Amino acid sequence: MTRPVVMCRYISSLVFSLLLVLPLHAQKRIAVQEEKEDSVPLLNGFAVGVDLVGPVQSALSDYGQYEASLRINLRDTYFPIVEAGLGRASHDDMVTLIKYESKAPYFRLGMDYNLMKDKHAAYRIYGGARYALTYFSYDLSHPGLTDPYWGDKAPYQADGVKCHYHWIEFAAGVDAKILGPVHFGWSVRYRKRLFHDSGDLGNVWYVPGLGKSGSTRMGFLFILSIDI
Repeated sequence: MTRPVVMCRYISSLVFSLLLVLPLHAQKRIAVQEEKEDSVPLLNGFAVGVDLVGPVQSALSDYGQYEASLRINLRDTYFPIVEAGLGRASHDDMVTLIKYESKAPYFRLGMDYNLMKDKHAAYRIYGGARYALTYFSYDLSHPGLTDPYWGDKAPYQADGVKCHYHWIEFAAGVDAKILGPVHFGWSVRYRKRLFHDSGDLGNVWYVPGLGKSGSTRMGFLFILSIDI
């Protein structure tokens, strides 16, 4: 056998071996990468947050809310969340002269899912849902109408009218790390009323956590949060 033929067979064997080894090496790298990703603990921390829109709304209008949240991080992918707040309203109708006042807590329980391909990035795009409820009461008052014949005024007042509302929220938003454990983001909410009881007087003017009364409502939150 000539030397060139031997050399050719050697090169062919070497190339064939490389073709077999390279895919195995690539699979090994993928397996190592997946193992590294799987090494992220199931419970990867907590975050507490506050909404910045509600207090501004409360200061500039006749209703608003103060809201805080606790979010659990499961492998940077799933985020169970509890939201609680205090809603308030003090509204004077300039046409009917009816005054409406209410203050009560509300609660939401739900889950967000990280939609980013890189789950461990410094920012997240997420979608999620919430189940929300509030049990509250309101006060209604009117200065009264003057009797045209007798001249007497009969004021009207209803105190502590009890109500409850249950609704579902679909959420979409962005969360970005600003500095160290501090995050800032926003969330858009589509709210759909499920069932409710508006009390003996019919529809209420304001529902804590839901907003002005209605079967559906859009909401918007700016959220400042800190990892703990």
